[in-house]
Amino acid sequence: MHSPQDDERNKDRLRFLIDTVLNALDDKVDGDELAKRAYLSRFHFDRLLARGLGESPATFRRRLLLERAAWQLLGGADVTPVAFDNGYNSGEALAHAFARAYGVPPSRFAADGRDFKLTAPNGIHFHPPAGLHIPGADRRQPMDLTDRLLEHDAWLTQQLLDCAAKLPDAALDKEIRPGNVVFRFDGPETTVRALLAHHVFAKEIWNAAMGGRKLADQPPDDSIAGLRARHATAAQRLRELVRGIRERGEWDDAFVDALCNPPQSFTYGSVIAHLLTHAAHRRGLLASALKELGAPDLPSSDPIDWEMQQATTC
Repeated sequence: MHSPQDDERNKDRLRFLIDTVLNALDDKVDGDELAKRAYLSRFHFDRLLARGLGESPATFRRRLLLERAAWQLLGGADVTPVAFDNGYNSGEALAHAFARAYGVPPSRFAADGRDFKLTAPNGIHFHPPAGLHIPGADRRQPMDLTDRLLEHDAWLTQQLLDCAAKLPDAALDKEIRPGNVVFRFDGPETTVRALLAHHVFAKEIWNAAMGGRKLADQPPDDSIAGLRARHATAAQRLRELVRGIRERGEWDDAFVDALCNPPQSFTYGSVIAHLLTHAAHRRGLLASALKELGAPDLPSSDPIDWEMQQATTC
């Protein structure tokens, strides 16, 4: 008898097989080796993936590599290194496969302004810079609440930055929360500056992961002026990303972030919930720390007070 638990097990198995293909994108492996890595015979590996994806493992892998090549070309990369980076022996070999898939040679692709995504029977596509976008099986109703939560977070963060700007650097760098760790991957956040920097960086790094962008190579500016500018950009970009996710009903869609070690998959909805949860926690810590340091004009952190204030000023 078929059950919901069977569906979940099948989804988990398919995700494992997809991850196996993703992890081998840059390896010179054949189908037998891929099946071995998935602990399956070649016959069962091909059959399960083809049934779950609607295309053979070889076709799936080849399409992802072509989509990655197209994305690299859109970024201005030269054809020959792109060819070698994506498993082709020469620029001519890539040009032949590329023109057949996209209808134009690689040298003209960027000028045409096309999307790098090819038609796919399963909706799974390369997700820059090194992952996958995997559509969710079910769609939920859009959540209007996200706009309000993100707008409140952006406003309150700006207010906290304004309060921090009234304190000397010595106060901002004073260890006021010894041993404080908000998230273990981020390390200690014992000063006001560290809390503010991690709060802003969390938006930046998840914006990059969800939006398929690279983070800036230069060291971040953690001065108050720098944090203000970075946060204004990051908060606006996050609102735009979330608005698009909501309007397309993609809360349960997933992307595989291959920059994690090992690669991990996340749903967009879980990432937004993660961001808002830890943002609220850091804002509370910042408000109490700033109060202890004597920062003037601290705002209320209650969204009800914020909404009432917005209503009276509109």
